Amino acid sequence: MEVELGGLKNVEASAFSGDGAPASDQAATPASLMKLILSSMVAAGVQYGWALQFALLTSYVQTLGLPHSLSSIMWLCGPVAGFLVQPSVGVWSDKCHSKLGRRRPFILTGCLLICASVLVIGFSSDIGYALGDTKEHCSVYTGKRWKATIVYVVGFWMLDFSNNTVQGPSRALMADLAGPGRFTAANAIMCSWLALGNILGYASGANGSWHSWFPFLNTRACCEACANLKGAFLIAVVFLLFCLSVSLFFAKEVPLEGKTRMATANEPISGVIELVKSFRHLPPGMPPVLIVTFLTWLSWFPFFLYNNDWMGREIHHGDPEGTKAQRKAYENGIRDGSFGLLLNSIVLGISSFLLEPMCRKLTTRVVWAISNFVLFFAFASMSIVGIWSTNGYSYGVKEVEQVNGRVRAVALLIFALLGFPLSVLFSVPAAVAAQLADIGGNGQGLSIGILNISVVIPQVIISVSAGPWDALFDKGNLPAFAMASFFAFISTFVAFFVLPKLTNTAH
Repeated sequence: MEVELGGLKNVEASAFSGDGAPASDQAATPASLMKLILSSMVAAGVQYGWALQFALLTSYVQTLGLPHSLSSIMWLCGPVAGFLVQPSVGVWSDKCHSKLGRRRPFILTGCLLICASVLVIGFSSDIGYALGDTKEHCSVYTGKRWKATIVYVVGFWMLDFSNNTVQGPSRALMADLAGPGRFTAANAIMCSWLALGNILGYASGANGSWHSWFPFLNTRACCEACANLKGAFLIAVVFLLFCLSVSLFFAKEVPLEGKTRMATANEPISGVIELVKSFRHLPPGMPPVLIVTFLTWLSWFPFFLYNNDWMGREIHHGDPEGTKAQRKAYENGIRDGSFGLLLNSIVLGISSFLLEPMCRKLTTRVVWAISNFVLFFAFASMSIVGIWSTNGYSYGVKEVEQVNGRVRAVALLIFALLGFPLSVLFSVPAAVAAQLADIGGNGQGLSIGILNISVVIPQVIISVSAGPWDALFDKGNLPAFAMASFFAFISTFVAFFVLPKLTNTAH
């Protein structure tokens, strides 16, 4: 099954239209390469915030008092937003008659909501303090802050819904501007901005000096770790607004009124309804792809939830609700985890350039199976390293941080190694689904929409079960990673034996 990954027609950008065709009409005059680069810059700003979200927020909410066993529940907003917001916004943007164009109004609205959301998250401790959580200074208060937690969770859900508002229209905008035959360049440019946003976001999360560079961020309710989070998100707002301004200025859209294809009254008004209807139009060979995608995401999502928490608890032996020394150790682990994710993003960027020749040489089925085996090895190693680190260690009670240098080095190596299967996760499933859609004559947007269901359902399952599963064994993050390695092991064989064999029809 050879798939030319670079030849994808940016199928994720297609919203769902009633006739199964890509909803994005092409611009009358295709944009220049430089215009494509500048028009897609907003992707870097959005991804910067995504990186901070994955690097810092699961761990931060535990410092507010939300139990570890419940911290995964807040991530339910991701699959809910992915299922409801993305297809709906995709359809609405297809039919938008604004003078700004079809995509830019949604991109602008979504980015402004992202800015508001991250400010709510960053200042959640201060807001909770003002609402009466406690009058004690944060350096001595170790109790739960439920008002701050509620404010934080509201901001977190707002952030996920806002991100999903931007994602579809921004990708569709690139397809509109690129014009026929230039989707390869548009997709490559978008991926490059995403990689840059990841690197900058994780580097920002790993920086522990925001509180000293901006001392006004330190308040009675917000000490060092909180001030660092606040500083990182304030920089994210500035960076996003800059990227948004550049993209909106250079992305000159043709308003829908000037197009020949107009939305008709009998076209479906709900992207969700179209998504459900599209189950009737699965191209041949698509069910195995959905199964492998489902299993792969069951493996990945525990890592997305607990990567930095694992570094803080199992590697640095910290405790977000412990003594001052234990909280400090946990914060050091969070910064180490962000550095590991930075290494992960670098490997991800390098791997993305190697995937196409690997798929041509080995076939996409083999590459996907290999990546899932790497996933199994990495998550099994995380479980083993966690046991190695905590073996003989009185967990969470020592006042002086003790980090085994070899354990830390291995942990960072595992984070970096995971960059390769992550590049496969971001590229290969969509590539396979796109080629199957081409072969079967189905709309690629419909096929990618169905593929997204195989992403959403595992997120719901893990979000609901990971916390209780960990609490059942009372072993921190180890049970979740053991479960992830099991699913990765199963998905390796399923990928190798059930994925369809395709000839190379990409162009």
